[in-house]
Amino acid sequence: MALGLPSVLPPSQPSIGELIRAAGPTFSFEFFPPKTADGERQLWRAIRELEPLLPSFVSITYGAGGTTRDTTVAVTERVATETTLLPMAHLTAVNHSVAELRNVIGRLAAAGVRNVLAVRGDPPGDPNGEWVRHPDGVLYAEDLVRLVRDSGDFSVGVASFPYKHPRSPDIETDTRYFVQKCRAGAEFAITQMFFEADDYLRLRDRVAAAGCDTPILPGVMPVTQMRTIERSEQLSGAPFPRRLADRFARVADDPEAVRKLGIEQASEMCRRLLDEGVPGIHFITLNRSTATREVWQLLRVGAAV
Repeated sequence: MALGLPSVLPPSQPSIGELIRAAGPTFSFEFFPPKTADGERQLWRAIRELEPLLPSFVSITYGAGGTTRDTTVAVTERVATETTLLPMAHLTAVNHSVAELRNVIGRLAAAGVRNVLAVRGDPPGDPNGEWVRHPDGVLYAEDLVRLVRDSGDFSVGVASFPYKHPRSPDIETDTRYFVQKCRAGAEFAITQMFFEADDYLRLRDRVAAAGCDTPILPGVMPVTQMRTIERSEQLSGAPFPRRLADRFARVADDPEAVRKLGIEQASEMCRRLLDEGVPGIHFITLNRSTATREVWQLLRVGAAV
C-alpha cells in the first residue's frame, strides 16, 4: 500500500543511535516488505501484535537488488504515520544510482524518518554472485553511509558479521571494513543472524581491539522449523553451528519439539548476551509475531526472577 507524501513535513523522529547509547538495553523487531496481498495482511497483523510490547524501534528490510525499494519506503512511511512505532528503513546500493538513492532518502525524510540502516546489499538472484557497481552508484557501504549522513539529520546504522562477510577474505579484513564504516559516520550496527553467543562476543572483542566503540546489536532469529536452519544459512552466508544442528536433528521428526527447542535456545542465548552487557536485542521476525513474543516473555520472566 503506497502512501502519498504528506503536504506538511512531520517532525523528526528520535535517533536510534542515541537510544542505543542510552542506559538500558533496547529491544527491536525486523520485518520485510510483502510481495502479495496475503503477505501484506500477515505483515500488518504481526506489526499490530508486536506493537503493544513497546519495542524501541522496528526496521524494514530492502529486497536484493533494490527489488522492494518502493514497498520498503511505503511500509516505513506507514509505520511512521499510522503506528506508535519508531521505524528504521534499510537502504542498499545495489542497482541504484546516486540520484535514485537520494530520491529514496528524500522520501524517507519527507515522512519524518531519520533512521536508516545502510548496507551495500546482495546482487539479485544469487546473494553470493559477483557484486557489480551501478555506473552512477556507490561502491562500498561506507560510501552509502556518507551519502545518507550528508543528506540530512539522519542516524545511520550498518551491518556487522559475526562470521565475517562472505566476500571478506579473512576476519582481520572484515573488521577493518567495519571500522571504516563506523568512521564514515555509522552510529550503531546490527549483526547478521547467529546462533551462539560466543560468535557475537568474539565480534565485539575484535572491534573493540581495533579501537572502535560503536554499539553492536545482536540479530536474533528463533528456529521454529527445520527449514529455518537452511534458510538461516542462505540469509547469513554462514554455516549453522554443528552442535546445535545435532540437537535439532534429534527432534527433527517432531515439529512441536523443534519449535520448543528453538524458542528455548534463542531465549538462553539472549539471556547470556544481556548478562554480557549487549546494548540491545534485534529480533528477526520473518513477519511472524508468535515466536518473538514467546522469547520476549521468557526474557521478561527471567529478568523478574
